[in-house]
Amino acid sequence: MHEPRLSPAFLASGSSSFADFLSDQAPELLPSRRSLPEGSAAGLAPHGTTIVAATFPGGVLMAGDRRATMGNIIAQRDIEKVFPADEFSCVGIAGSAGIAVEMVRLIQTELEHYEKIEGTTLSMDGKANRLAALIRSNLGMAMQGLAVVPLFAGFDLVAQQGRIFSYDVTGGRYEETAFHSVGSGSLFARGSLKKLYRDDLDEEGCVTAVVQALYDAADDDSATGGPDVTRRIFPVVGVITGDGYRRLPDAAVADVADRVIAARMGRPDGPAAPLT
Repeated sequence: MHEPRLSPAFLASGSSSFADFLSDQAPELLPSRRSLPEGSAAGLAPHGTTIVAATFPGGVLMAGDRRATMGNIIAQRDIEKVFPADEFSCVGIAGSAGIAVEMVRLIQTELEHYEKIEGTTLSMDGKANRLAALIRSNLGMAMQGLAVVPLFAGFDLVAQQGRIFSYDVTGGRYEETAFHSVGSGSLFARGSLKKLYRDDLDEEGCVTAVVQALYDAADDDSATGGPDVTRRIFPVVGVITGDGYRRLPDAAVADVADRVIAARMGRPDGPAAPLT
């Protein structure tokens, strides 16, 4: 007689939270449960920046630059920082890249697990709260320099609109209006979007605005990578509408970036916003 492949814990009814199940059965697999030496570990791992998100009529989009740094060193030039969380949401990572990617995989599994157990998807607020709980569990590592501060966005099927959520390292969750940015270049990206964003922008106009914002962030923040025309490395842009999440093809983003760069040849500081 064959021994069962799964332990009784896998067959018992319980929480619809995969993270809670993992915490009970294999806590050592959670990033937050790993032991670290005393002192700051911030300089030991690549960090990713910058992420921007903006809503437009009928949806929301998120874009991330492609640079990861370790101190003053460019650790990677083509890292991806924007990932689908489920069919109608996405998450962008800023902070310690390795921990952030593991957290993305965990929230993806968490949302899929909930849907399989409950037979329905979480609400947008429920998804945002689950991510907040994962960030909160990472507080110990954040205090040692391995912080993760993601940006979350999705299309709310009930409200029929795009929504954006930001977080702090303690797991505090905040809903943002219209647009937001996180990461070391976020100050410059938000300043750019304040001048360029309009609530009547269509999808293409919104993509152009966030690419402009990432260009401005890279112009003033050394940790943010601008469009790399030599290597043809451009931001990752994810768009979410009532039809679900899709990643814009690299060629489409490259076309937008090429137009932005061409315009900057004549106006290095970018387009001027009207005063009225």
